[in-house]
Amino acid sequence: MPIYPLRVIVLEDHPFLRSVAVTMLRRLGCKEVFEAADGTQALDVLSRVGPVDIALCDLQMDGMDGVEFFQQISDSTLVKAVIINSSITADLRRTVKRLINLLRLDLLGDIGKPLKVDVLELMLKKYMVRPVVSPVVEEVVKVVEVVDESEVHRAFAAKEFRSYFQPKFILNSGEIKGVEVLARWEHPSKGILPPSSFLPVLENCDLLDEFLFDQLQQSLKLQRYIKEQGKLLNFAFNLQASQLKNHNLACEIKVLMAAYGSLGSTITFELTESGLLEVPVKSLENLYRLRMLGCLLSIDDFGAGFSSLLRLCQLPFNEIKLDSEFVRSIDQEPPCQAAISSTLALGRSLGMSVVIEGIETDEQRVMLLALGCTVGQGYFFARPMTGGDLLHRLNLPQMEGRLDMWINDARKKMPLFKRRK
Repeated sequence: MPIYPLRVIVLEDHPFLRSVAVTMLRRLGCKEVFEAADGTQALDVLSRVGPVDIALCDLQMDGMDGVEFFQQISDSTLVKAVIINSSITADLRRTVKRLINLLRLDLLGDIGKPLKVDVLELMLKKYMVRPVVSPVVEEVVKVVEVVDESEVHRAFAAKEFRSYFQPKFILNSGEIKGVEVLARWEHPSKGILPPSSFLPVLENCDLLDEFLFDQLQQSLKLQRYIKEQGKLLNFAFNLQASQLKNHNLACEIKVLMAAYGSLGSTITFELTESGLLEVPVKSLENLYRLRMLGCLLSIDDFGAGFSSLLRLCQLPFNEIKLDSEFVRSIDQEPPCQAAISSTLALGRSLGMSVVIEGIETDEQRVMLLALGCTVGQGYFFARPMTGGDLLHRLNLPQMEGRLDMWINDARKKMPLFKRRK
């Protein structure tokens, strides 16, 4: 019998069933086994004995139930992983597993009742061999203070807004199919700031168009250089629904495309599903004009809000980007697998490609391949990167001179469009 150097706590309000679980774990060789009749007792035990590796937890208990217990421990380090051991209906267990995932707890499995020693041992082995995930260092600094309009104007003048690039990959080969262009502010004193710290200010100041054109200038010249090296790569830009109100938008994009010799088929504009629902029909003319330029259109975060299938059918989209929440629970929730399969079928029926966002593990990649997915994006493949890092990833030579000087030269030659009153 193997010996597992594990500390486990059993949450079960039925004394006999709790005793059976404790005995099984001890016979399986667990180092320390604790027990509690409900969540309140479990928290008290943990406050005395310290953190444990695994909580074997029933969901229905007379005192604090399993769901509330999970909420109590979600922001702590008291429990490293969870095993559900409950007799509630399958649909309710799926809902609880979804909650566990949202609480960022490590769910080893749902083993139901009655408890079986071979299944329990399998869970212990799974815990022992699972990869230890180191805390991820965010590539951006989270900023709490409000960025004001004067800082934004100064940043434009100082060329501090930069384009970063997150690749989209073919799942079975790992080949880069395209990149999504993401915004970062390289602030001289606050570090690299995420879009959430400045995009709302840009929108309030009516500067989103200038910002988009700046991104296009930075990215299209890099795209042209990559093309000169023999590789055609699609660049996707995020477009806010409110920008569709600018009737000159497509014309101004056409000017930039001509300046850099860009093919429309290598440019994609991504719009969020929720934003599209708020756009007046008259403003949607820009989408048709962009498609007439040969550009591709992608509906982003599909499934995150109230899906408008009618809009999806009416508008000239080429691509659906499925929201990452579906992938996050793909190995735990059959409904998520069904949603992904349905979206793939929808894409095929409408002649649209489907990109799966939020892939973080190889297990998710393999499951997505089995469902018929071909293209994905996420931290498993690559995080957002600078243009120089993208060239390195593509095994292409770097440009002569510093990349930032090279990009700024492109900005000087093609001044920003001014917003239309």
